Amino acid sequence: MSIFVPNKVYLRGILLHYFIKKKSAAEAHRILVQTYGDNALSDTTCRDWFRRFKNNDFQLEDKERSGAPKKFQDKELEQLLDEDPSQTLPELGKILQVAESTVLKRLKGIRAITRRRPPEGHWVPYELKPRDVERRFGTCELLLQQQKRKGFLRKTKYPWLEAGDRYRLQLMRLSRALKEKRPLYAQRHDKVILLHDNARPHVAKPVKTYLKTLKWEVLPHPLYSPDIAPSDFHLFRSMAHGLADRRFHSYEEAQKWIDSWIASKDMSFFRRGIHVLPERWEKVVSSDGQYFKQNVCFPYILNTSFYFVKKQRELIQGPNNKSENN
Repeated sequence: MSIFVPNKVYLRGILLHYFIKKKSAAEAHRILVQTYGDNALSDTTCRDWFRRFKNNDFQLEDKERSGAPKKFQDKELEQLLDEDPSQTLPELGKILQVAESTVLKRLKGIRAITRRRPPEGHWVPYELKPRDVERRFGTCELLLQQQKRKGFLRKTKYPWLEAGDRYRLQLMRLSRALKEKRPLYAQRHDKVILLHDNARPHVAKPVKTYLKTLKWEVLPHPLYSPDIAPSDFHLFRSMAHGLADRRFHSYEEAQKWIDSWIASKDMSFFRRGIHVLPERWEKVVSSDGQYFKQNVCFPYILNTSFYFVKKQRELIQGPNNKSENN
């Protein structure tokens, strides 16, 4: 069964198709109901659109109402910030043709805040404290030295490891899968390099102890640094485009879509996210540990999306109703 959920503009396009085909509004409505069920437009709405078509009004998008605030997509705002994160609220509002308060509300929605540093400021995901800046600088400088000395990133064969709920269990399952599918790993000739952030599940004592038994190399990662986490700046950023305007009605639908999306990516896609790390470390060092100006706001879209998926799962089957076997 298809999980495609049509939006209203898509359905209006179908109505226009049947109008051109000389179908009546009633016939078009009947076909929509047969095909899309509860997602179909109402009979009254279909008749209203047929009247518009007869009056040579073929604009399928909603017209702006007089006095109503202009709407814009978050991706428009994110694109502007990607191009120039130093733009001010008045400048962003002028480009998007909305009030400054509207821009500020959406900036909070994508978890972007402003940091002012003479002679200019730019939008960033966190307000870094001096110790955070120092850690970012020190960690990136250390990783750059390690990369220049060993070139360890170029040697990775399967570098992407994802974190989530039941993190230690996931690591156990991953290690077992590597032993089954990678003989060199089982013989300890291949080494796993793990890069994860400092979320509580990742730094819990049982996880640290288990990682020591695996003898994996765990790279240091400073707090508040999504700009040097490939899952944020590369994986989630790309996935966000596919998730735009998509609705899921169950956890299973969301899981199926994510599995399919990941399967559609070849190894080169994941390698790109890893191999750009030295360049990003250099930018952090060049910025003295501060956020660098490019690509600092966008990664937070998917954090919200995955939170939605998790909440959907809890609503559908309860937070502890679905167990994972070892």
